[in-house]
Amino acid sequence: MSDGQTKTGREGNLEAPTRHALGWREPQFYDADALQKELERVFDICHGCRRCFNLCNSFPTLFALIDESKTGELDGVDKSAFGQVVDQCYLCDMCYMTKCPYVPPHPWNVDFPHLMLRAKAVKNRNGGARWRDKILSSTDMVGKLAGIPVVAEVVNAVNRSSVGRKLLDAALGVHPDAPVPPYRSNTLRKQLGKRRKPAGAAQAAGVTRGKVALFATCYGNRNEPQIGLDLVSVFEHNGIEVALVAAENCCGMPKLELGDLQAVADLKTKNLPHLLAMIERGYDIVAPIPSCVLMFKQELPLMFPDEPEVARVKQHMFDPFEYLAHRHKSGMMRTDFTRSLGKVAYHVACHLRVQNIGLKTRDVLQLIPGTTVEPIERCSGHNGTYGVKREFRDTSMKIGKPVIQRVQASGADFYASDCPMAGHQIESGLENGPPPTHPLTLLRMAYGLTGT
Repeated sequence: MSDGQTKTGREGNLEAPTRHALGWREPQFYDADALQKELERVFDICHGCRRCFNLCNSFPTLFALIDESKTGELDGVDKSAFGQVVDQCYLCDMCYMTKCPYVPPHPWNVDFPHLMLRAKAVKNRNGGARWRDKILSSTDMVGKLAGIPVVAEVVNAVNRSSVGRKLLDAALGVHPDAPVPPYRSNTLRKQLGKRRKPAGAAQAAGVTRGKVALFATCYGNRNEPQIGLDLVSVFEHNGIEVALVAAENCCGMPKLELGDLQAVADLKTKNLPHLLAMIERGYDIVAPIPSCVLMFKQELPLMFPDEPEVARVKQHMFDPFEYLAHRHKSGMMRTDFTRSLGKVAYHVACHLRVQNIGLKTRDVLQLIPGTTVEPIERCSGHNGTYGVKREFRDTSMKIGKPVIQRVQASGADFYASDCPMAGHQIESGLENGPPPTHPLTLLRMAYGLTGT
């Protein structure tokens, strides 16, 4: 680390972190020389600190490159190898939110995830994104094709067979052992579209309006619609009206992880009118996938800080358990539970942790008599498409090993994660373990409500 860096800020920053807007529309953002200079500056700071060694594999990769260089310092690393560090980052934001002492307002102004995002964006703009990654991040397109009734049966059968998984590996580089979700032709939108609107007037309480519009999400709509159905059962049991957002596209998180920021902007343009229409009708917005909630509450506001429509959606976007916790605080959540859950090993998804709302899922589940919840605040290693890719599968399992070991040793009656994909990542590492049970499903079970 340079002398100038060692003379200031050694103890880091004790103030709450602040996040600067992402200047992705500024020409300087894509300047290769400016990017290289900033990578060198931040990597040198990380080298001198090394607090994030046990998070994602970006940091061990960086430190190994430095330690194995001729000088043992950053100046001994071939700059072309910096891309290896970037490829290991999946934008979980945990280094920024929980580890780094040099985030703004510290004068060193380190924002490692946004720097990695910038590097990904430059790579994508220069044609460096792989065809495989473009396909995996096109969730709307893949879901629509794989969700066609006959096609869905074929896709699911292929994905369940060893031969099919070898073909998928050969075609797209998806590791044969990585969990891939089934596709449902009877989507959540189809199932909820057949329901009658529940009767009863909504009751506002605190920051909640008492009626919500469900942003089903790509995964919740086409892969595990039961999660959305359980959300509806629980919310309606609590007197909260639930309606579907009229139409939706992908939230944009997969494209963000690829660095395709223009695609993120295009998806925002498609989604916002539908969300704003529901807000104008008096609805709040909920989504059952933490990454999708985070996209509207943090990433889009940082990309579009001057757009009041984005800020308005942020104001009314909630994680489901965050919403229920607000209702409970106002004395408007029902606690007429009919069964206990025993012990629940609860994995706290990274994209939920960085929302800074606290452990609302744990708090709500612990309202159930005879239920204890053991939170596990470590990364599962799934991380969007990262954990399914052939070249990252082994590393993803290494990252998730502490979580898997704690679930295995917990003796819990259930294990759960707000991120269903993280739940199945854990499942793939357990020895003869049962599948995960989503927290919304657990809550529906505790109420004694019938699953649909």
